[in-house]
Amino acid sequence: MNIEPDTLISLFLGIGLAASVGFRVFLPLFALSFAAYLGVWELNESWQWIGSLTALITMGVATIVEIFAYFIPWVDNALDSLAIPLAGIAGTAVVVSTAANLDPVVTWSLAIIAGGGTATMIKGANAAGRLASSGTTGGLANPLVSTVETGTAVAVSTASILVPPIAAILVIIILLIIFRIYRKLRPKR
Repeated sequence: MNIEPDTLISLFLGIGLAASVGFRVFLPLFALSFAAYLGVWELNESWQWIGSLTALITMGVATIVEIFAYFIPWVDNALDSLAIPLAGIAGTAVVVSTAANLDPVVTWSLAIIAGGGTATMIKGANAAGRLASSGTTGGLANPLVSTVETGTAVAVSTASILVPPIAAILVIIILLIIFRIYRKLRPKR
């Protein structure tokens, strides 16, 4: 199977944004909406609505609310319980909306596995980290955790839009870090 460069770049963009969804659900969607609105990225025909002014404003408001809500200890833990399934859906959506020149079966398969799977794995790891932070510090360290997550979401979203191959490398690094932490924390047999 020969993959065109445009297709590969579009997949890097989608998977980078999906990883970013694992840190903040709405921020990468806002970034994609903004990029589409400015004409930086062309979206699939059925996803053009993401680049509309209405979608841009809606995603912007949702992003601001989400960012500030994560600075409230214990509310952030409640948000994580809602955000884990939403991350899977949003991660799938960003890959579908950006994938170019692929058969729909391949697009949706990649979107569900790579997009939804990546977003859900990262969001799950973040939720576990926040729960540990809440348990050990009574929630006092949670705003710091939220700041790091938001900063990472901004960095990965920006890289995804501007230089998708760099975003793909960042995604691999993030997944390796999560895997190493998991290996250190899991019980020994």
